[in-house]
Amino acid sequence: MTAVIRLLVVDDQSLFREGLVTLLSTMPEFEVVGQAENGQHALEVAPGCRPDVVLMDLRMPVLDGVKATRRLRAELPSAKVVVLTTFDDDESIFEAIRAGALGYLLKDTPSEELAEALRQAARGESFLTPRVATRLVQRVATQNAARSAPTPPGLAELTAREKEVLTLLGRGATNKDIARALNVAEGTVKNHVTAILMKLGVGDRLQAALLAREFGLTN
Repeated sequence: MTAVIRLLVVDDQSLFREGLVTLLSTMPEFEVVGQAENGQHALEVAPGCRPDVVLMDLRMPVLDGVKATRRLRAELPSAKVVVLTTFDDDESIFEAIRAGALGYLLKDTPSEELAEALRQAARGESFLTPRVATRLVQRVATQNAARSAPTPPGLAELTAREKEVLTLLGRGATNKDIARALNVAEGTVKNHVTAILMKLGVGDRLQAALLAREFGLTN
């Protein structure tokens, strides 16, 4: 039997937050273990409810979603963060991902897509809607054109197989996709991903994927 995914819902709009809780509570694979009205409140309740995934709004009083995500990832690294917001501007997307969010969704996202994003985040996998992914890639491309970034030292330390895995990560592949493409066990892929994160000095697979795109491994 698949373990139930424990959720913390963070949004300053009470009506929207309560609607999300009601929606997610109808899905047997999820259990809403907490609610918070801003980022500071989320940091206060998260240690007690131990969520697997935090569904985080961005623009909130007291402490915004980006700052809360950064602190939450440092203080409770087992909790994965998925941003759910109305804002799809480049800066919001980029800052949320840099802070450690594994997913970035807009509030008009269909419920089925939201559920899939939460499932993937619980597995440690990233999820971006096509529109958000396009904006993110465009932002990285713009930065590359503006400056010639030095290659991170860890990139040279990757084995040939790890570079293959990183390339597929940069193309948005899940662990299951990578295992199928390379004809290896999914557990082997997880081990490669762990090694890649350590060598590159990044906190999660999404940041590794950004590096892969930034340095042309996905071309």
